[in-house]
Formats: sequence, C-alpha cells, structure tokens
Amino acid sequence: MFKGLGQMASLVKQAQEMQGKMQAVREGLRRLKVEGSAGGGMVTIEMTGEQQVVACRIEKSLMESGDCEMLEDLVVTAVNQASEKARQASMQEMQKLTGGVDLSAFGDTLSKLGLGG
Repeated sequence: MFKGLGQMASLVKQAQEMQGKMQAVREGLRRLKVEGSAGGGMVTIEMTGEQQVVACRIEKSLMESGDCEMLEDLVVTAVNQASEKARQASMQEMQKLTGGVDLSAFGDTLSKLGLGG
C-alpha cells in the first residue's frame, strides 16, 4: 500500500515539474518576437511567440498609392508569415521540453492549451 503512495507522490512531483517547465516555455514565447514581411519589406508585422500581433509597419508610399486591395493582400501575407514563424518557434520550444519528440500531430491540442501549435 505504501509503495503505491510513493509512486503516486513521484508522479505528482513529475507533473508539477512539467507544469513549471511549461509555464517557463509560455513565458519565453510571450517574450519572443518574430517578424513577417511582404512587398519587399513595405509591410512588416511583429508578433509574439504566442501569435499576438504587437506591431504593424506600412511604408508611407504604399499608403499614399491608394491601392487598398494590394495593401490588404500585403498585410495578410505578412501576418501569415509572422504567424508561421511564431508557430515554428513554439514547436521548437515544445520539442526542447519533450526531449525532441515531434509534437506536430498534436498542434490543435497544444493550441487549445495555449501552447501554440
């Protein structure tokens, strides 16, 4: 009976350690910044590792051109590029945490847990 309690305590300790490591990964992703750009740098998006947009820079000449459709397309492209970089960074951090195990198949689950993916 007591042997079972010791194993349970060990599992709880391991779970707590993993939770602490995951919190550290989340903090690191919150501080991480990635950029996506389009139109030769005319539109640049800065995003955190948690895929939160923190900056959007658009060259003045692009704004003055009046071509709204092109501007919209460039913003979408830059956001998607930054998002992909953030997703890749998130997966790399999670692989470090899991000892290199590829978690790409669990991307949706990780997203629901707030861990990117």
